[in-house]
Amino acid sequence: MPEYFQDRSSIFADESVLVEEYTPDELPEREAELTELGAALSPGLGTGRPHDVFLQGKTGQGKTAAARFILDEFEAEAADKDVDLTTIFHTCAGQTSSYQVVCNLVEQQTGENPNGHPKRTVFDHFYDLLNDIGGTIVLVLDEVDAIGQNDLLLYELSRAKDNDHIADDVDVSVIGISNDGNFLAELSPKVKDSFRERRVMFDAYDAEQLRSILERRVEKAFVDDAVDESAIALCAGYAANDQGSARQAIDYLYEAGEIALRQGDTRVTDEHAEQAEAKVDRRSVMRSIEELTLQDHLALVALVVLEAHGETPARTRRVYATYRNVCAEIDANDISLDRVRDHLKELDLLGVTQYTTRTAGSEGGRKYFWELNTDLGATIEVLDSIDRLDGVMHLVR
Repeated sequence: MPEYFQDRSSIFADESVLVEEYTPDELPEREAELTELGAALSPGLGTGRPHDVFLQGKTGQGKTAAARFILDEFEAEAADKDVDLTTIFHTCAGQTSSYQVVCNLVEQQTGENPNGHPKRTVFDHFYDLLNDIGGTIVLVLDEVDAIGQNDLLLYELSRAKDNDHIADDVDVSVIGISNDGNFLAELSPKVKDSFRERRVMFDAYDAEQLRSILERRVEKAFVDDAVDESAIALCAGYAANDQGSARQAIDYLYEAGEIALRQGDTRVTDEHAEQAEAKVDRRSVMRSIEELTLQDHLALVALVVLEAHGETPARTRRVYATYRNVCAEIDANDISLDRVRDHLKELDLLGVTQYTTRTAGSEGGRKYFWELNTDLGATIEVLDSIDRLDGVMHLVR
């Protein structure tokens, strides 16, 4: 009888330590940021309302872990001081409007989703919920940049007490977590004027910090002596040279362990780390395609159409003509050629596309020539799975 299952105990001791949802019990590399965050929340321990605060930094810099960590500490301190405190943690990923976020917040707390009701009714449901909870409420909005410029929720919360939506004895504060460094700058003027937030910046980790993070994870996640020190250093170095992301470094380490296991080895070595980097980076690019904006997707589909028909590298004008056809297929608004080129450049930064520049004959000047930088079949497979592109993928065939 074939053996379907692995005995993973030769490498791993506790794999839960390596998953994204894990919150470590210490964050020594983020002590300065935790101190800032704690200071912003401190008025809520009996002298006033916690300050609104935004945590900013690229993906994998410990923002969410820091928020969860400090909230646990805050709740414990509030209990000691007999403060009526409630914390609500909500992830906004995939919710592109304040309306969607508020509907999902109400459902998260009550089990009932008011979607379909008028906007004012939905917000009234939300305010009733906050008043029923009472006391001091800290609302964490993770990936709040997903709502883009649809920032009504932030404006409403900033004015809620002045507009008599919440009771005088209820205090609501917001912790916003954003990967987009421009999110706050792009908020509407009325939100900027009324939402007096503090900001805590999370800079990229360096190689030494990432190595320390990985060493602590190795102690809990792997069996003793299962990972070479040099392999840890490699995973940390790869991540530091790319995004400075703890999540990326941990993914390299986890995949290196998987590779060692599949190859029947009992130690994770440099060779496994090198193989893991290549595999994780490819998987990351595929995941990043799923998370693109609509205009990113449309520009990418245009390039994929040309690639599938052997028409790349293609000039920006050629890509743009195909892009407009793609937009027409699904009745999407098209944007200017310059903006499409900007989207293609952003895709290049993600490793999805690549370009060269050449002198375009009699026209003169340097022209961009674009092609796909990911596996064509894998890219089509990812795009095929995105519902909003259902009406256009036939152009690739």
